[in-house]
Amino acid sequence: MPGHGVTRTGSPPQNISARVPSGLQSVAVPIPWGRLPAQPLNVRYARMGNRERRPDMIGIVNDDPQSPKIELHVHLEGTVRAATLLEIARRNGVALPATTVDNLSELYQFRDFQHFIDVWVLITSVLRTAADFRQVVVDYAAEAASFGAVYLEGIFSPGRVDHSVPWDEIFSGYCDGARQAQEEHGVIVRLTPDIHRGASIEVACAVARWAVRFKERGVVGLGLGGLEADYPPEPYAPAFAIARDSGIGSVPHAGEVAGPASIRGALDALGADRIRHGIRAIEDPSLVSELADRGIVLDVCPTSNLRTGAVASLADHPLPKLMAGGVVCSISTDDPAMFNTDLVREYQVAADLGCSPEVAFRAGIRGALCDKDTRSRLKRIADSFSWAASA
Repeated sequence: MPGHGVTRTGSPPQNISARVPSGLQSVAVPIPWGRLPAQPLNVRYARMGNRERRPDMIGIVNDDPQSPKIELHVHLEGTVRAATLLEIARRNGVALPATTVDNLSELYQFRDFQHFIDVWVLITSVLRTAADFRQVVVDYAAEAASFGAVYLEGIFSPGRVDHSVPWDEIFSGYCDGARQAQEEHGVIVRLTPDIHRGASIEVACAVARWAVRFKERGVVGLGLGGLEADYPPEPYAPAFAIARDSGIGSVPHAGEVAGPASIRGALDALGADRIRHGIRAIEDPSLVSELADRGIVLDVCPTSNLRTGAVASLADHPLPKLMAGGVVCSISTDDPAMFNTDLVREYQVAADLGCSPEVAFRAGIRGALCDKDTRSRLKRIADSFSWAASA
């Protein structure tokens, strides 16, 4: 998860856009990441618009046929493609280190984790208005719908936005975008704001209170992301208690680059309902058993894990072993624009690792922080879709 762990004090948030992050003036040099599957030829990159849909199959483009998908772990800032970032920057009068789509796309190429963080911070510094936040949600919903998405839980980090932007505008923009996304593209979008590791407890609790304030507008969870190895989860327990007491779910990042202790901290101190990543649980058999017994869903992002070096190769990914241990694992993109991936690609990678599209979809149902009616709708989609025909 993005976040470079700068501790803040006082009221949220502070300015992060006074300078271009270091290292962004040079073009990123690609490194060998291991084999990634080619982009499927039958994927249709078409906006759904207001085309007629069956109520129980809302959001599915199934001319191919294409399986329905659920995504529970996607950073909305990390979905902004280069062309969109350039458009928003020009609209807001924000200077970027590249002025063409091609050059900005080169900047997006992953070089190392710090470069990834620098680019992610750059993106967040460009987003300034409710219209920007709304556009980010609607644009990604259109993209995800073209890949078969029917339900998304999007992450955003209010503490990383330029200090001049009121938090009401941030939350309202994202929530308005979620509503528009469902109206225009048929994708149900729920939201889970993140606390960035390194934030003060005051800022963390502020994120929690704003999440509670927007509970009736689609905010369903509170997350924790950033430099996991530098900032353990336990100090953020007060913020998660605020959220939990008001019925907001707990979905922290843990067990991506830090080991099993990070996951246990998320479970014990933050009352995690679901763990984002969690793949290093495989290092502790007793933790794997606990996750399986408790039905804690892990939101696994294979390409992200490969890009950031959390795994050495896709062949080394622990997803098959976690599933063999009984752990339920959903599949997501994490930051698709920045990792050059999409939902079809991630589901294909997961299938290569033994997690079929149906298993991934049903894991998404298990982990979704949704209401009873939405869960029933998702189950009807799963039960009515011809999974064998789409294989």
